[in-house]
Amino acid sequence: MPAITRRLFASGIALLPALRFSTARAQANATPEEARAIAKEAYIYGFPMVDSYRVQYQYFVDATNPEYKAPWNHLVNTPRVYTPADRAFPSPNSDTPYSWLGMDLRAEPMVLTMPVIDEKRYFTIQLIDGYTYIIDYIGSRTTGNGGGSYLIAGPGWKGETPAGVKKVFRSDTNLAWGVYRTQLFNPEDIDNVKKVQAGYKAEPLSAFLGQPAPPAASTNFIKPPTAEEEKASLEFFNTLNFVLQFGPAIPSETELMARFAKIGIGAGKTFDASTLSPEMKTAIEQGMADAWADLANLQKTEINTGKVTMGDVFGTREFLKNNYLYRMAGAVLGIGGNAKQEAMYPVYSVDATGQKLDGVNKYTVHFASGELPPVNAFWSLTMYELPGSFLVANPIDRYLINSPMLPQLVKDADGGVTLYVQNESPGKDKEPNWLPAPKGPFIAFMRLYWPKEEALDGTWKQPPITKTQ
Repeated sequence: MPAITRRLFASGIALLPALRFSTARAQANATPEEARAIAKEAYIYGFPMVDSYRVQYQYFVDATNPEYKAPWNHLVNTPRVYTPADRAFPSPNSDTPYSWLGMDLRAEPMVLTMPVIDEKRYFTIQLIDGYTYIIDYIGSRTTGNGGGSYLIAGPGWKGETPAGVKKVFRSDTNLAWGVYRTQLFNPEDIDNVKKVQAGYKAEPLSAFLGQPAPPAASTNFIKPPTAEEEKASLEFFNTLNFVLQFGPAIPSETELMARFAKIGIGAGKTFDASTLSPEMKTAIEQGMADAWADLANLQKTEINTGKVTMGDVFGTREFLKNNYLYRMAGAVLGIGGNAKQEAMYPVYSVDATGQKLDGVNKYTVHFASGELPPVNAFWSLTMYELPGSFLVANPIDRYLINSPMLPQLVKDADGGVTLYVQNESPGKDKEPNWLPAPKGPFIAFMRLYWPKEEALDGTWKQPPITKTQ
């Protein structure tokens, strides 16, 4: 077995103490007009990071939170589908039960081991860094269902690939996610999913090698603002400064960080809003509002019209090319979304005439014969109520319709399939094709898992959702 070179900095090093930076001093470096512009940039840049940390804090730090899963570096399975009671993050997926792994890579890498999984069952492990960029995937599409061990390393680790490890994945940040999705064929299949999940294993590199563990890293994680507070509270920037400590500066962002520093934003700095002048405080708050205005404009002019798809706002750093507004859009629409090669998310937010969807109306989605979504794995259509983008409680406890349900769906005379999207049942004869909607505004996500080329290249077109009453 090759020797393992220790990472360049001492194992278990604590987070840098917060640099004593006077936020008031930033006022001398920027006018209110400049501060407003910088705050907008910094908010767009930082929102995905802060929101990701907020969810991670709930899942892996705060054991009193009802959403808590397990401590860092401990894999936990969620052997059930998500329901309207799950509200930690928007647009949860309810057709592939999750497993969760929050990775703190400061002390040492993690090794993820997969069992052999039936070739018919799709699974994927999405690796996401602290910026919310996708690092890579382990799973049916990329590594196959044959099992094996894979190493996830932080930015400071310089070791050699250990024997028994098939591949090393590098994260730009020391906090990272492993989001596992295991296909559920139908509700009766849940025990089989549990068996698959029981075969997943995650352990520190030292445990994998049978060696003593290095000193543990600091556990001093600050409490983030709530989802609502993130929208306007200046405490957002203090949390951003904390999160920035978990990764070294990216060379392409050196000038950006220097600009942010003019208003007290940077790794390890303390952003103290109480020291700001009234003019500067107002300017920075206006910058945050400007960021949301930019996002709203993107949604109205690009996303709602289909010019920008969900596949454009999730991916690697190389794919997104520092388009921070797209990255923010991805975080708001559904943090942790997949790259389009793994899953595509055609969105229904308006009907065929461009009107926003509302449960006071009735709608249909029609797939002509031979025109179902082209996938290597499976597809689904999931309902979410607005404004929260959470699953919708309904009398039949159905949150989605997916391709494994096709044998139970009623076919049209031409062999196609019509889905009924509405608040009340369309009648017993059509109820197998009913996707229940809330009484008010809603949005629906189609998911194409492991899409085929005709979906990726645009040959296949998403059918419209049509108002019928």
